[in-house]
Amino acid sequence: MSLICNTPKPPYYAVIFTSVRSSIEDGYADMANHMMKLAAQQPGFLGVESARESIGITVSYWESLQAIKDWKNNQNHMQAQQLGKEKWYSEYTTRIVRVEKEYSFNDEGRP
Repeated sequence: MSLICNTPKPPYYAVIFTSVRSSIEDGYADMANHMMKLAAQQPGFLGVESARESIGITVSYWESLQAIKDWKNNQNHMQAQQLGKEKWYSEYTTRIVRVEKEYSFNDEGRP
């Protein structure tokens, strides 16, 4: 199983969420898991990839700008965003981009 999303042929959109966590852990993991499950149920959601070291980078993929807007305005997501500002993040940046081209490699056939 690949950890990299199998996205459709471009164009599609990506939301890149780059963050620095605060020292507060209370409830973060549960909320992050809940948001991943909720996002996957949203119309237009294509997938997500995430990594965290000293900074976190989460990239979610979407069919359209409208799907991104609808997710941003989801009531549960809005509550999570507020909690993130209040306690879980010391800073973050969100970037929205249109994916025009992609190419891939995997070594599944390699002995």
